[in-house]
Amino acid sequence: MNMNAEARAVATRNDPRWARVLHRDRSADGTFFYSVRTTRVYCRPSCAARPARPENVEFHMTTAAAEHAGFRPCKRCKPNQAPAAIQHAVQIAELCRWIEQAESFPSLAALARHAGTSPYHLHRRFKAVTGLTPKAYAMAHRAKQVRRALGEGRTITDALYDAGFNSNGRFYATSGGVLGMTPTAFRQGGLDTTIQFAIDHCSLGAILVAATERGVCAIFMADDRKTLRGDLQDRFPRAVLVEGDAGFQQQVAKVIAMVEAPRLGLDLPLDVRGTAFQQRVWQALRAIPAGEKKSYAAIAKDIGAPKAVRAVAQACAANALAVAIPCHRVVRSDGSLSGYRWGPERKQALLEREADEEGTLSRPSPRRP
Repeated sequence: MNMNAEARAVATRNDPRWARVLHRDRSADGTFFYSVRTTRVYCRPSCAARPARPENVEFHMTTAAAEHAGFRPCKRCKPNQAPAAIQHAVQIAELCRWIEQAESFPSLAALARHAGTSPYHLHRRFKAVTGLTPKAYAMAHRAKQVRRALGEGRTITDALYDAGFNSNGRFYATSGGVLGMTPTAFRQGGLDTTIQFAIDHCSLGAILVAATERGVCAIFMADDRKTLRGDLQDRFPRAVLVEGDAGFQQQVAKVIAMVEAPRLGLDLPLDVRGTAFQQRVWQALRAIPAGEKKSYAAIAKDIGAPKAVRAVAQACAANALAVAIPCHRVVRSDGSLSGYRWGPERKQALLEREADEEGTLSRPSPRRP
């Protein structure tokens, strides 16, 4: 290697962009491009081609700059086209519009033919972009239509058929998960739903616990009792809210005990209401052991939707069951705390409490003399 080639190799190795090329870093795509003198080809950082010798590499900020320097686009990674992730997102967005506008749900095979790929790859691609399978997306969209129609005062039958459900029975079988209550109760703003509640105090301030006959449906925390009662009324505007009796106070005591010592867990049934995507996120949150933390990106990866980080954060914010569904254990990728529905101070306190419990459990018992 002559002196010029050696100097070029050293310059390339010292450039932080070279490490990203060697690791085929997809997150670097679009931020720069690299070319190879010997082939006269330029690539995106994630190109799967065998790495070039560093002395033959040049970096370019844009495709225009690379082509102006006399390089042609790689036929493998196609750097002059939109990244695959963007192409997939556009394609899936088009399929979502098709699903929403179709009178009946298109089959997976039909969706795959339209996308020009196999059903297997379409299923994976759709889930990666939206966080849901095509079938779950269709069901969620239909449920949204039903909720809107019922809210407008439409009859239940009209709302179901207009949303694409072929029979009342098919919808009623899943209405608890879709609406959180029967269609009649939903249309009436929860009028036929009775919710017991109680407001007490714990070390983190005022706490409200509410439950339907199915289980605990809300655990709220705030600085004052009035705010908590208003939050419950807003969530169930026409439900019958009933002060809990002595038996209900035992449930409240269990919830407070869990807040004070999260490792105890909660052995009460939960009435968890949310969309299919929210349910998946909340299930993943409940799988995080006390004393541990995970990033929003890690949760998105756990549920098979690595691109849905923002949607995961929104699902955490929509959680109505403080501590029981431990969204306080989710932090930013750098480990710093993010927002928390019941205040960042409470989030910090819960994490410190769990860390202290971990230390207590792992500390050996003193020996007796």
